[in-house]
Amino acid sequence: MRPLLERRAPLFACCLVSIAVLRIGATWPVFGAVGDEPAHLAAGMEYLSRHVYNYDRQHAPLACVMAALGPYLTGARSQGYPGFMQEGLAIVNSQGHPERTLVLARLGVLPFFLLGCFVVYRWAARDFGRAVAVIATGLFTLVPPVLAHAGLGCTDMALAACLGAAFLALVEWAESPSWGRTVLLGAAVAAAILSRFTAIGYLGTAAVLAGAVLWLARRGETGGLVSRAHVVRFPAAALVTAFLVWAGYLFSFGKLPGGSVPLPAPEFFDGLGIALEHARLGHPAYLLGQYSLKGWWYYFPVALTVKTPLGLLVPAAAGFWLCVKRGREPRYWLPVAFAAGILAPAIFSHVNIGLRLILPVYIALSIAAALAVDSWAASKWGSVAAGLLVAWMAISGIAAHPDYIPYFNELAGSEPDRILVDSDYDWGQDTKRLASRLHELGATSVSFFGVGASDKDYEFLRVSPGLPALSPIHPLNPSEGYTAVSPTFWRSTQYGLYYKYPNIKPWFERLQPQEKVGTLLLYYVPPGSLRRAQ
Repeated sequence: MRPLLERRAPLFACCLVSIAVLRIGATWPVFGAVGDEPAHLAAGMEYLSRHVYNYDRQHAPLACVMAALGPYLTGARSQGYPGFMQEGLAIVNSQGHPERTLVLARLGVLPFFLLGCFVVYRWAARDFGRAVAVIATGLFTLVPPVLAHAGLGCTDMALAACLGAAFLALVEWAESPSWGRTVLLGAAVAAAILSRFTAIGYLGTAAVLAGAVLWLARRGETGGLVSRAHVVRFPAAALVTAFLVWAGYLFSFGKLPGGSVPLPAPEFFDGLGIALEHARLGHPAYLLGQYSLKGWWYYFPVALTVKTPLGLLVPAAAGFWLCVKRGREPRYWLPVAFAAGILAPAIFSHVNIGLRLILPVYIALSIAAALAVDSWAASKWGSVAAGLLVAWMAISGIAAHPDYIPYFNELAGSEPDRILVDSDYDWGQDTKRLASRLHELGATSVSFFGVGASDKDYEFLRVSPGLPALSPIHPLNPSEGYTAVSPTFWRSTQYGLYYKYPNIKPWFERLQPQEKVGTLLLYYVPPGSLRRAQ
């Protein structure tokens, strides 16, 4: 197959990417707005229609604007609600076509998926050949977490694509720091920063590791690692980055909240400060039956282990080992440096709310796995093993369609929500399914409180996805009729109990749910039964 892959590499890669795009598009009408989508839509719409960026400064604007662009071009505008969640849901409902608005928002993120595929192909082709590039691209398009977040109007796919592009631009600039590559580097780094603030830490760590590898590989060579062109043109790249980041904030100039000195792009510095404070304070999280506000160092390794298809995990591990064995050539160390540059800062983070926060790591995993597959293909039985692993990966992903968000591999068992929740399992995506099922059951009301479905949002959820009359869930006092329990709020907060009372558990923990609606647990307490029980 190698000669065929080499000759027709772009065609094969485009076909694989096109299939993935169809799979992603098929998920758009299935799911309701997930946790962060309304906030990002509100921020992006404010940027486009009011030319300010105040709603969601914790998240950089690039993906938010892209998500809001489609709805904006079809006539949607800011609605003026004080909270970004209510504002985002109001925008979804504002034109009377909530499904179309959500689809357009998700369509705006699709270019980042295409960019991510291009980065995988370009990187693998330049360092390992076009056959490896086709395999790597195909593997990347089969990863369920990638498909999941490429299909949502959020910032995660933008981070993955732009961070990968920035790292690749940095590597190519380091090899040949021409003026063209200098400008490209500055633009790529700016795009990464404008996609998500964590790109600063990830890219910085990966760059230091890659530089260390290159220095070790070139010890003893004349000329050194840094040339005069590097010294002269790096500040120019930094200036391009600073200018484009400022442009991304509409060349705003003003004071930070509580500050006295005017700055360019104060929203950037304010948002960065909010993100750092969030990272310092932590976030309610759940892992393997434990609750924590500060997280665990092993959260992301566990998430990678149970959320990555085994058909990718096994060859990726073999591929990284192959990279270490062939480490005299710096190109083999680059995927290792990129993956380590993401995982090293992530394990010290106090915000453990989903594998999506390290989604760029799948670029490196796909390239490493492709190296292993290509190496195994040199022998008959190696080809068989590689084919079986890739087929296993493809089949497990197809079997999960369209539920790529709650995808877990075979190691997770039958109750994956006992391992991880939040954006790895229940991120509010099943409200449309819940509305449809309650309509079938003839329910006129439901107790529900989930991701993106607080009591402040009830008036919007009655319109889209069309839920019946809503009331909050009390963890100790059951309600008669239907109750839909979110595993995320159950596992991570116990609906407000926060594991503070070891002998007290939510009432629904003692009952069997009537059924599961997607990831949500639907309970039914017959009318009058509570009075009889009392």
